[in-house]
Amino acid sequence: MSLRDFGLLFLICFIWGVNLVMTRWVVSDFSVPPLFFAAIRFLGVAVFLIPFLRPVPKNLATLFLIAMLIGCLNFGLLFIGLANADVSAAAVTGQLGVPISTLMSMVFLGEHIRWRRGLGIALAFAGVVVIAFDPNSFTLSYGLMLIFFAAVLGSAGGIVMKRMPPMDALNLQAWVGLFSFAPLFAMSGLMETGQIEAYVAGGWEVWLASLFAVLGVSIFAHSAFYTLVKRHDVSLLSPLTLMTPLWGVVFGVTLLGEPFTWKLVIGGAVSLAGVFLIAIRPNSVLPDASLGKKLASGDS
Repeated sequence: MSLRDFGLLFLICFIWGVNLVMTRWVVSDFSVPPLFFAAIRFLGVAVFLIPFLRPVPKNLATLFLIAMLIGCLNFGLLFIGLANADVSAAAVTGQLGVPISTLMSMVFLGEHIRWRRGLGIALAFAGVVVIAFDPNSFTLSYGLMLIFFAAVLGSAGGIVMKRMPPMDALNLQAWVGLFSFAPLFAMSGLMETGQIEAYVAGGWEVWLASLFAVLGVSIFAHSAFYTLVKRHDVSLLSPLTLMTPLWGVVFGVTLLGEPFTWKLVIGGAVSLAGVFLIAIRPNSVLPDASLGKKLASGDS
């Protein structure tokens, strides 16, 4: 990989890490309802990418299902989870998309794994359990459980995408945005209150965070990453994307003042080591599984 491409990947992971903090900031500190904020993001993507709605994909029904999995439901649960969990822990938990995608490729696509990737899957889940489990109350973190289910849905969307003809990244983003914003607004209307008031009261900081999520993350970072995937082998890129949760931990601790606990250190190290073991040995049937849901929806 050239220094230029590595610099681009570094910037992409940096943007994804910053966005985790900004999303947490908006839905927690500014109390913007998470489903509403997710709907705003997808509405922005749909508006900015109107020119990329063409060519119209042939199987719109399948694409709608994909949009519900990697867009509406995935981001809805993710944003609710971020409102109820520390960014540093969420950044590590979100990486479960990698082992989940591998497990789904085994079940639905006939992928075979050997002991190294099996060990990686076990370590990835074990590390997250260490982070999420509260030994004092014998409960799991509600927010991290939602992020886990978001990873499951995002990975399922990636498996369904395997059945679709290849699509241009911006073409896919445009249709996911178009299909996702209305259901999210509807769910927000049923489950949340004071959405518009909270969003307006957030002022320029919340509006800037929205613009960053649309232009910086969904459009620039995702498209740039897709370009790198076409240039380089997945086995080279996927381990390097572990910079994203590391940035999430760094920013969560330094910018949001989250605690840097032994559970986070040990659980994060174990989980990311497991993800690394999977990432360096891409699947033969679904190589992109080692990238989690990144190719499907970008990072959060």
